[in-house]
Amino acid sequence: MSTRTSGRRADYAELTRRAIIDAARTLFARRGFFGAKIDEIAELANVAPGTVYAVGGGKQGLLRILIDEWAAAPVLKESLERLPDLRDPHEVLALVAASSRRVREDHGDVIRVLLSAAPHDEPAAEGLRVSTERYRGTLAAVARHLHELGSLAEGTDARHATDVLWFYFGYSGYLTLTEDNGWPLAKAEQWLLTQCERTLLG
Repeated sequence: MSTRTSGRRADYAELTRRAIIDAARTLFARRGFFGAKIDEIAELANVAPGTVYAVGGGKQGLLRILIDEWAAAPVLKESLERLPDLRDPHEVLALVAASSRRVREDHGDVIRVLLSAAPHDEPAAEGLRVSTERYRGTLAAVARHLHELGSLAEGTDARHATDVLWFYFGYSGYLTLTEDNGWPLAKAEQWLLTQCERTLLG
């Protein structure tokens, strides 16, 4: 087999995989994790149902892939890399607000699907647990940085600051403001940032 032929097959396999993942994401968002069917994912991706299992591992495997893509979002890595260089606490919190908004823009549908499925599906619940642990770990790094800068309000330590950051920038803040209240993401971002600054900064 030539290198060119092997490369074409690899390209086709990746295109097929991407089509299946995108179809699953579309249908999970539209019908919910439990409402989406493998046959429908296969039809939307233009593949056989067996290919969905072989390539994506079925619905649970596909949800795991979507969670991993959310966890690997470049904005999260970029934010952590920028954090140590920021000395102004307002800039630190603005970074958190902007990054969390970007995550909602790029992966909000996946977050909603996971939150909905987790109470009724053990693998989804485990995915949510791992994702939450990772996310809170990121916010804990922010809280420690603010503490080291001496920027936290009197009586607020890094652990309490982590809880406050989670309250404003965890799952529920944006979801409540955008889905329940109908706010645009930009308005929600600014309000959450303002309230968090008032609460955390001395």
